[in-house]
Amino acid sequence: MYLPSFRLDHKTAIVTGAGRGIGRALAIGLAEAGADVVLISRTKNDLENTADTIRQLGVKAYVMTVDVTSREEITACVEEIKESVMSIDILVNNAGINIRSAAADVTDEEWTKIMETNVKSAFMMSQEVGKIMKKQGTGGSILSVSSVAGHVALRTGVAYAASKAALIQMTKVLALEWGKDNIRVNSIGPWYFETPLTEQLLTNDEYLHDILAVTPLNRIGQLNELVGPAILLVSEAGSYVTGQTLFVDGGMTIQGF
Repeated sequence: MYLPSFRLDHKTAIVTGAGRGIGRALAIGLAEAGADVVLISRTKNDLENTADTIRQLGVKAYVMTVDVTSREEITACVEEIKESVMSIDILVNNAGINIRSAAADVTDEEWTKIMETNVKSAFMMSQEVGKIMKKQGTGGSILSVSSVAGHVALRTGVAYAASKAALIQMTKVLALEWGKDNIRVNSIGPWYFETPLTEQLLTNDEYLHDILAVTPLNRIGQLNELVGPAILLVSEAGSYVTGQTLFVDGGMTIQGF
């Protein structure tokens, strides 16, 4: 038998930014693969809606409102999770923001907010969960949501691009350092997908035309198309993959923008 398992039965996954968009889709996808899921965000109502959907699949969903830019809240959250579940097997760092300012207009406050939300939070979550995965002795899988903006240059969003590039490099270093503990660390790099954050942008015909012009598949991605790559990277199907960023981009990074 050569086909590896994509199932996540008896695993527990943590997903940050799980209330909407990509985070919600990944959380539900993990649950469909059999995992119990800890849902983290600042907005409880969104998390409860995601949790209701997951529980209908016959697995567990835990809701935790956490500011992932706060070390104290992350530490308390991870400690509570550790006491509630048998093991922590998967972490998905999805929480992130974008402020679309031209480079000359980026303020110190904007830069700091983007870096703390997109990079620092992912590192702190990885650090705290990584410690537990090491102690468990069974390893684990960490997946961060980066972006094509961390790999190719886009027209605006220098702070966002810098943060996503940092995630890609962080993925490599953590994979190198933690491989001996059987902790795999990877990331996915989406292009444009239909989410609440992109909905308004994509109603602009000129903007949409520019996006499709550099996308070989000539369409916007659907959220379910991110789930398969994510499941591959966190399941036994991807057991020999670490330190990699998989761009889920309709071919966009072939040519840049």
